[in-house]
Parts: sequence; C-alpha cells; structure tokens
Amino acid sequence: MKNNSSLKGLLIAVAVFIIAFGIYFLFLAKKNYYVVDNPTPNTYYYKINNGSEGIVAGGQFVHIDLNQGKNSIKVFDQNKKLLYDSAFEVNKIRGLINIAHQDYYVNDQYYGYNLKKDSLLLALDKTMIDGKAYYGGARRFNKLYTEDFYYNVDEDYDKIIKNIQQVESRSKIFRKQDYLNYYKEYYKF
Repeated sequence: MKNNSSLKGLLIAVAVFIIAFGIYFLFLAKKNYYVVDNPTPNTYYYKINNGSEGIVAGGQFVHIDLNQGKNSIKVFDQNKKLLYDSAFEVNKIRGLINIAHQDYYVNDQYYGYNLKKDSLLLALDKTMIDGKAYYGGARRFNKLYTEDFYYNVDEDYDKIIKNIQQVESRSKIFRKQDYLNYYKEYYKF
C-alpha cells in the first residue's frame, strides 16, 4: 500500500474529532436530571408512578428518573402516613419536585461584556422575602413541581460563559436560605 497522505490526514482528523467529543461528553456536558428536594428537617417517603419507595431525609435531595408527560407521586411522612397524592406534567429535561411545598427562588444571573450589574439589578423587580425587599427579580416558587430553571439546587452558576456577544442570563433555583446566603455574598448594595 502506498503512503497516502490524504488518507492519513482524514484518519487523524476523525480521531481528533472523536477524542474532542469524548472529552466534551465525559467532562464538559451538563448532566440533565430530576431532583426530589427536602429543605426541611423532616424525613419524607415517596412513590413516583407507583414504583419503588424512595426516601429523602431532612436537608437532602435525591436524583430520580421521570417520564416525559404525566407523572404521579404519593408522599408519606416519617410515620409512613399518606400526606398527599398528586400528579404533575414533565416537559423538559431537568426539574425539581418540592416534596415539602417550601419556598424556592428562581434567580437569573446575567453574563456578557460591558455588564453593569448594579444598575441592571436596580432596573429589575424587587422580591419581598420576610418583609425585606431584594433586588434582581427572583421569582418565588412553592408548588409541587417546576422545570423553569437552568441550574438545579445542587449546581452552581458557571463562573464564566465565553463567546457571549450580548448580555445573556442563566437561571438557577435556590432553597430560600440558600438564596438569601447567595444574595448577601454576591450582591453588595
């Protein structure tokens, strides 16, 4: 067989392409999953779609699998007494089940060049939490299920998002106390 440089170049390009995608999917790709979260000190038992029983202890979260479309959940207290039986609709690739119906806040963090964070936050709505106004327009959530966010409770915002030509935002869902801690640390008014 002759020394064909075109074929060698093609094989090298294909190998680099496969390695690049492997690195992306192993280390860089954002994982999509659903979470049952419990910010209270109580322990809850649950059954999703009449499957096996799950448990979520106080202050913890559990990664679960959900089906697209209608799902059902039965929630029990620590004595395994039925608290409620409910249904919810799954349309997106990540979501949060608020098993204890506590307050969560979905906050948008803005990225981009020439971003004036303080003036941007002052222009957005205020959110009242425990009688105090917080800038930034965080949205309160306390229903059973939501999927209207980008980062889940167990994820952090990206430190830097590259190649942004204009101002963009990413939303994250916080437990109430986690949002108050984040707000105090991140925003200096």
